[in-house]
Amino acid sequence: MVLGLERADGSVSRFETKVFRDDHPRSDANLKYAERLVKFLLWQRGGWKAYVGGPQRIGDYIKECYSPNGPRAFDYHFMGEDVYEKTFMVIPCTPEQVPARREREQALGRHLDGCRIGFDLGASDVKVSAVVDGEAIFSKEVVWEPRKQSDPGYHYDHIMALLEEAATKMPRVDAIGGSSAGVYVNNRVMIASLFRGVPKDRFGEARNMFLRIREELGVPLEIVNDGEVTALAGSMSLEDNGVLGIALGSSEAGGYVTGTGNITGWLNELAFAPVDYSSTAPIEEWSGDRGCGARYFSQQCVFRLAPKAGIEIPEGITDAEKLRFVQERLEAGHDGATKIWKSIGYYMGYAIAHYAEFYDELKHVLILGRCTSGTGGTLILEGAGQVLTSEFGEIADRVNIQLPDEKSRRVGQSIAAASLPAIDQEKD
Repeated sequence: MVLGLERADGSVSRFETKVFRDDHPRSDANLKYAERLVKFLLWQRGGWKAYVGGPQRIGDYIKECYSPNGPRAFDYHFMGEDVYEKTFMVIPCTPEQVPARREREQALGRHLDGCRIGFDLGASDVKVSAVVDGEAIFSKEVVWEPRKQSDPGYHYDHIMALLEEAATKMPRVDAIGGSSAGVYVNNRVMIASLFRGVPKDRFGEARNMFLRIREELGVPLEIVNDGEVTALAGSMSLEDNGVLGIALGSSEAGGYVTGTGNITGWLNELAFAPVDYSSTAPIEEWSGDRGCGARYFSQQCVFRLAPKAGIEIPEGITDAEKLRFVQERLEAGHDGATKIWKSIGYYMGYAIAHYAEFYDELKHVLILGRCTSGTGGTLILEGAGQVLTSEFGEIADRVNIQLPDEKSRRVGQSIAAASLPAIDQEKD
């Protein structure tokens, strides 16, 4: 069976596997297997047109699932209308009819000259840094709750206030780079959980917000998915490529730097890519699907496991405060809190083995984010290593999993974000 995903720029991803023939006694197993593969590939690589080259029954099933009224209607609308602004379609065909692979790569960031601002928009806080010739001279973090806001002016005011404050710490501003969860195309917000509360009739204000900020501040501005910046920061600090960055924050962010040091046109939205195929896996609230990465590699997982670990989280506080509450128990040696982070580590080991099937040039996995602070990061790293060593020895031998080292912290997410735009030297 060959699966092909076509994106708006004409690029095509392919994934080849094997399934039972339609007349095989176990052919029923094909359906869930193929559907989960399509789901994973859609969120990892993206696409508005899906080719299912294989047994007709599988193609018909996928077409039914990913339809306006099918069980994957969320993905149908999201990939088609929201991301690629086209009508999503599934094309059942033979393996030979799936288009040839056409992947496109582009260079990303690594510009450290001049006076730059880097920012990162999370669901719990906003971070900003003033960066001069690759050194962060000022950093600030502000708590906010963007997902509950219906007025995009809330987002704009918070972001502009921090950018203007960072600007006062430098003699001038040459460029601004930012990262945020979501899908961004040419600095336009196609979809992002930060703007989940904004009604459709006002989403245009959110969609073009960063174009507006760029115009008002009069300097180059680039914003990309926060996972891409995570991977870029890892690649810059490791001085190597083939890096998958996984940020465990309010959700799971993923990004990938290829073996040649570039990025692809892939989505890498691993928060919504399934890692657990159990019929009783927890439901991801936005997409309504089960077993997606966000429920295993973010503060959502901590909150989900806390009651099972004997920890009652206070009501009426922000998500950032809830996470801090459980992390304080962890640092105090609470057995239940320790089990939460050990569980996340075991989840991570199996997930990396799964991710390795889809990232062919994978050499490094860098895990970071608020959930990896303190003892938690070490427990995740240890648990993932145990799973890979005992069950996936070949992957353990070729893939290095690590937390940010001291050099990574110096480069950091904010510096990597600040490095995104190139400065027009001729204009200078």
